[in-house]
Amino acid sequence: MSREHRIKLEENDEKNESALILTTKIEKPVYAIPWRSSLRQIIACCIAHSLVIQAGVNMSFSAILLPQLNEKTSDIHISKSEASWIASIVAIALPAGSVIIGPLMDRFGRKTLCICTTIPFAISWIIHATATTVWHLYLARIIAGFSGGLTTVALVYVSEITHPSYRTMLLSLNSVFVSFGILFTCVLGLWFHWRVMAAINCFLILGTLILLWFLPESPHWFIVFKNKPDDAAKSLEWLYKDRQIFENQLRLLDTSAQNRRKSKTDWSFYKESVVYKPFFILFIIFVIQQLSCGYVIIFYAVDLFREIGGHFRNGLDEFVALVLLGSIRFVMSIISALISKRVGRRPLFFISGLGQCLTSLIAGVYMYLTVIPPEELAKLSIHKDKGDNIALYCVLGYVCFSSLGYLVIPWTLIGELFPVKVRGVLGGLMVSIAYIFMFVTVKIFPFVLDLIKIQCVFYIMAVVNLCGVIFIFLFLPETLGKTFKDIEGYFKRG
Repeated sequence: MSREHRIKLEENDEKNESALILTTKIEKPVYAIPWRSSLRQIIACCIAHSLVIQAGVNMSFSAILLPQLNEKTSDIHISKSEASWIASIVAIALPAGSVIIGPLMDRFGRKTLCICTTIPFAISWIIHATATTVWHLYLARIIAGFSGGLTTVALVYVSEITHPSYRTMLLSLNSVFVSFGILFTCVLGLWFHWRVMAAINCFLILGTLILLWFLPESPHWFIVFKNKPDDAAKSLEWLYKDRQIFENQLRLLDTSAQNRRKSKTDWSFYKESVVYKPFFILFIIFVIQQLSCGYVIIFYAVDLFREIGGHFRNGLDEFVALVLLGSIRFVMSIISALISKRVGRRPLFFISGLGQCLTSLIAGVYMYLTVIPPEELAKLSIHKDKGDNIALYCVLGYVCFSSLGYLVIPWTLIGELFPVKVRGVLGGLMVSIAYIFMFVTVKIFPFVLDLIKIQCVFYIMAVVNLCGVIFIFLFLPETLGKTFKDIEGYFKRG
């Protein structure tokens, strides 16, 4: 930092502290800024998050692609095994991108890697659009999955350019954009062939590439990895046009940088509680997230709705239900992002987990009742309308509650719980672990349905969600309004 900047900041320290510290219900005072002063970082976050629209498209594209490939008029014909590979191969390719992105973003910068991530996405959609065999689809899905793993850089970038009082909400936008990608795919699937959809997605990611050029690099990256305080100051100046807020944030960044220079930088740092404790917590949360089958419902939405519809008949059209699913997830992720600024992580987790537990249990019990002969139900004074859609509504309710917490919050915690020095490497590793679990659940789900009844699957989901609520209650700290230093302090004390 230049001498002139230091003199200015020292003169303004007392004034800035009184102007910008706001006492809240959080344990410590937090720095707050008005909405008008946060406008630029909100725009930058939205552009960075537009990368993960493609991640949402990847998840839901198989729900449109597989039914169209199974039609008699399709020019590419697939078996049940090939269909499961098309759906799940995205998830197994994701860890490769997540692991490699950590060292790359630390070396070349967060913004630079955001831009580079758009290129393999575009290539995957071109291969999709021109595919003539199932092996072309495999290749396209592998590249798309690898690219989805690279989008971890967007989470890290957003966590490092946002103000502490807005970080929770702006990180939650990650799931809003993923949900938009799912909804976007569901809506396009009503009218377009999957090849046309691939071309549309190619143009969409090229638009993201253009917008990313205009964003600043992460100021934390300039300080921690490049030791360039002047460049960090320029990035902060782009984000904060208000001079007083800019100087205050620059002072805090400089103080933080000095502390990091004093800390260890070798492998022994990974043995510290500020690293292994959040890693353990996130590992268990992601295991619970995947075993709760929230993503399985998205990948196999149409087939699952057909399975439910097969039980109840006269059900809603499965493709309309798919759009409804996408709409619910999109709306709930917006609600989660908006209220997370005031409610916090833990309450949202509790509401999400208990809601998922209840809806999956009701769905399982109701499906069980459908296999009981009507005359036996009559003896128990239970009457069932053959044309109802209770199980379908329970599944949509399950998606509603999961989108409020379990499908949204774990990804954003990566940008909050890990220290800056290891956030790129361990964040990528954690994402890769999550997607390995996703691959396993998505790959085996069709075969699990062949082994056990579908109501048993929902019973298992209810138990998993209840265990998740207990774990969150015991181990996850609240991060709302906390600075990175506050969060690290919790794990040191804990």
